This record gives sequence, C-alpha cells and structure tokens, in this order.
Amino acid sequence: MNEQIEQLAKIFSQSEKIVFFGGAGVSTASGIPDFRSSDGLYSRKLGKHFTPEEAVSHTFLMRHPDEFFDFYKKNLVYPDVEPNDAHKALAELEQMGKLTGVVTQNIDGLHQKAGSRKVFELHGSVLRNYCTGCGKKYDVNFVLSADGIPYCPDCGKMVRPDVVLYEEGLDEYVIGNAVRAISDADTMIIGGTSLIVYPAAGLIRYFRGKNLVLINKSKTSADRNADLVIHDDIAMVMREALALMKQNN
Repeated sequence: MNEQIEQLAKIFSQSEKIVFFGGAGVSTASGIPDFRSSDGLYSRKLGKHFTPEEAVSHTFLMRHPDEFFDFYKKNLVYPDVEPNDAHKALAELEQMGKLTGVVTQNIDGLHQKAGSRKVFELHGSVLRNYCTGCGKKYDVNFVLSADGIPYCPDCGKMVRPDVVLYEEGLDEYVIGNAVRAISDADTMIIGGTSLIVYPAAGLIRYFRGKNLVLINKSKTSADRNADLVIHDDIAMVMREALALMKQNN
C-alpha cells in the first residue's frame, strides 16, 4: 500500500489537469450509505414491496408521491453531514491549480461544502428543489419540514428535488461540461464507484490522458485499463497521497 500511495503522490505532483470521477463510495466515510444497499420500501397502503431503484423513479414519484417522499427523506437527504478527507483533498488539489473538475454521481453537495468550485453534478442535488408548476426554487429544509408531500405555497403544485430520478435523462449542459473536462485531463481518478450506473459511467471513455487511477474497495470493469489500482478506503488514500506530495515538494 505504501508503494501505491507513493505512486499516487507522484502522479499528483506531475499532473496539471486532474479530473475526478466519483460515486457513492466517496460519501460513505461521511456517513451517507449507498441507498441501493437499502432493503427497499414496503408500503402497507399499496400492499407492495419496492426496490430502492423503483422508489426513486419518475413513475413512482408521479404515481405514489407520499411513498416517494417518505423513502427520499429517510434515505437520500443528510443535511447535517460533513465532507470527509476525500472531499477535502480534492478541494485542496483544485486550490493548488492541479484539479480542473469533479464529476460526481452524488447528490449530497459535499464537494462544494468542502470548497470545490468546479463540480459537475450528473444526477443533480438534494439541496436544490423546484415547484413543478411555477418553477419557484426551494432549499432542502423546505422539503424536509413539509408534512408528507411538499407543495408550493404560491401555486399549490408539488415541489420536487432537482435530482435525476430513474427513467429521467441527464442534463445535457452538465454532460457537455463533464465531457470537456474529462477529454482535456492528463490524469483521471475514478473513486468510490462500481461503474455500473449508466449513462454516467460511460463518460470515462472520453479520457485520453496519461494516468488513469482507480480507487475503490472492490474491483470494477475499468481496473484492467488503469495505470494504478488501489483497493482501499478513498478518504484515507487521498489524504495520505496528498500529504506525501506536499512533503516531497
């Protein structure tokens, strides 16, 4: 492991345009579980059991908004969590002028909370919400404090989270910026993701740079193409590699 940390620190030092592509595993150290590991939702009202994927789908929101928001508030919104060492290391690399973008599948806003400015949120953010009628914007506390389904006080329509649900398409503007950042990078670090959620996972094919680094607790489909693979906790790996880079410079 020490050799891998040293190799990553050397890559940090030699890189000028690092892009990070991350998933749920980046935020687990902050106490946010991967919602897909949940046992799902059983609705006595509906008399059915739903998988987590079904519970956060567009169809489920439209047909069963009560159950949607019950599951959503309990499993996807963590307003009091703090960034961990992975988030902080990425923000510091950006401040150093080495990291040019964070492409994230997460919806928790922790990268921005840590100080990152160039963040491309492929699946949106729980911190942003909007009225499906008049379009008025609302913060996360408005949704959490609502009794059941949140409704807009101005027009009476449902307020929904600005997140990409299953069955919904990704934002083309966000995708375009993410593709440009990945295409221009000399180093790409993929961390905390199993690379099984598409179309987001397909973006890594745009990388043409020098160093492809995989940091994940389990194996992924991209491991065989990587220049460096580290199967360990991403928060620890990023913290120690950054510290070693600064020590050696």
